[in-house]
Amino acid sequence: MNGKKGIIITGGIIGLVSVALVYFGNPANMGFCIACFLRDIAGGIGLHRAAVVQYIRPEIIGLVLGAFILAVKNGEFESRGGSSPFTRFVLGMTVMIGALMFLGCPLRMVLRLGGGDLNAIFGLVGFIVGIFAGVFFLNKGFNLKRNYKMIKSEGYMFPVMNIGLFILLAVAPGFVFFSEKGPGAAYAPIFISLAAGLLVGALSQKTRLCMVGGTRDMILFRDSYLLAGFISIIVFAAVGNLLLGYFNLGFEGQPVAHTDGLWNMVGMGLVGWASVLLGGCPLRQLILVGEGNTDSAITVMGLIVGAALCHNFGLAASPSGPSLNGKIAVVVCFALVGAISMLNSELIAKTDNKGKTKGEVKHA
Repeated sequence: MNGKKGIIITGGIIGLVSVALVYFGNPANMGFCIACFLRDIAGGIGLHRAAVVQYIRPEIIGLVLGAFILAVKNGEFESRGGSSPFTRFVLGMTVMIGALMFLGCPLRMVLRLGGGDLNAIFGLVGFIVGIFAGVFFLNKGFNLKRNYKMIKSEGYMFPVMNIGLFILLAVAPGFVFFSEKGPGAAYAPIFISLAAGLLVGALSQKTRLCMVGGTRDMILFRDSYLLAGFISIIVFAAVGNLLLGYFNLGFEGQPVAHTDGLWNMVGMGLVGWASVLLGGCPLRQLILVGEGNTDSAITVMGLIVGAALCHNFGLAASPSGPSLNGKIAVVVCFALVGAISMLNSELIAKTDNKGKTKGEVKHA
């Protein structure tokens, strides 16, 4: 699975597995959606009470554990963390707010394209523009500072927590919430979903697949390795949808989607920008968690809390369109991400150093 051929195969498997999950019961064009599934988990454990999106998704559990198992097997597991944790938590929240404006993460964006949903084109345009914004600040020295080696048990905690989530799903105690209608009530059988997550998690860990990384690396280094996986998912998802009769080309009547092109674009622009600053898309963050990265664990917790905020405060869009609260929240998040970008780049450092002597700058 090494080289470009390997990541194309990985993308193809992910595209086909995603369509298969829809066949077995997941919502249409939502074989995988990291944002939507983390939102459902947040609802399942009672962090929000939107009754139509509450379910502990085994796919998420499988992604983390699949990456964890392969990382341990290959000697690539290493507990590390401590790189601007609260900033990462806040950026995780902003990514989720942008994703739930679009109604999907970058992975669902490409799956929607593979299903014929032309609304996702606006999301893709915004996503690329957002990545360009993030790359601009990378070129200006943006850095959330180094992380540090930690004891192994620190890296084990999030994978163990996912095992606990699976136990809650299987036992289904009264304090766990399950949707009776809506997207949260549409799901493939538990062990099929878990197996799909384990497979995709392992493949993504092996190939370093990242929805953001493909465009970022193409801009920075003219490296098309990750971009090949991105494109492969679209192509193979389209093939799978055509074979099963799910392909529906157009703007109207698309599942769990709205037709407001501007806010589809703006929402994914926010996702692209913040994800570049974080060093990876939501899928990549879950894979890094499986490798022992506690900074990514903090980011994922930010995503989960962001999902709860979206549904508790009416920020998430719906198939009828974005809410006023959601539009305001996205604008505020853009300002916040802009401030984080400036404060952690050389732009502010140069401004702060104006008018100081060499000695004052050195000891500042």
